[in-house]
Amino acid sequence: MCTRIIILPGNGGGDVRKCNWYAWLQNKLQEELKDSVEVILRNMPDPVVARRSKWLPFVINELGADEKTIIIGHSSGAEAAMRLAEEVELLGIILVGACHTDLGEPNEAASGYYPDSKTGENPWRWELQKQHCKFISVFASENDPFLPIAEQQHVSQSLSAEYLFYPSSEDKGHWISETHADLLKKTLEKVKHYN
Repeated sequence: MCTRIIILPGNGGGDVRKCNWYAWLQNKLQEELKDSVEVILRNMPDPVVARRSKWLPFVINELGADEKTIIIGHSSGAEAAMRLAEEVELLGIILVGACHTDLGEPNEAASGYYPDSKTGENPWRWELQKQHCKFISVFASENDPFLPIAEQQHVSQSLSAEYLFYPSSEDKGHWISETHADLLKKTLEKVKHYN
């Protein structure tokens, strides 16, 4: 049963209620689900670097992520969702614009989510993520200016996830629009399936 949905933003955004589709999605989910499911969207600690060491304890201890929670993670929030699924049982995760390497970006490397490309330390524990989630969905955009489609495909394949691919002709980019109707539909589908 789903009792909570947590929306984890990408890094660098400032006030999350004014960024991308986050507040729109929270409002639409609350309209649809009424009081049956708590929908949480909060400003995150360390919003620029989005350090794993700060975000995961916040999501677990302050936001209450547990086995009845769906995590919707965008960009850095997607990587946080994946690492969270290595530590706690969740109902499921919906990843929007996810990758598995830091792509050579120093700020991303500093976040602590990615394996060290030189030593191999901090590997992704894909099997544990799958064991800790009843479902995993991945939204992938072919024309994302930050994430090559191969990164997004690798995440989906490694997690045996439901893969929601959007070709360049749909112009989804890095999912930074003000609305995201397909994400709303997918989230409601998952809530109804598990409630």
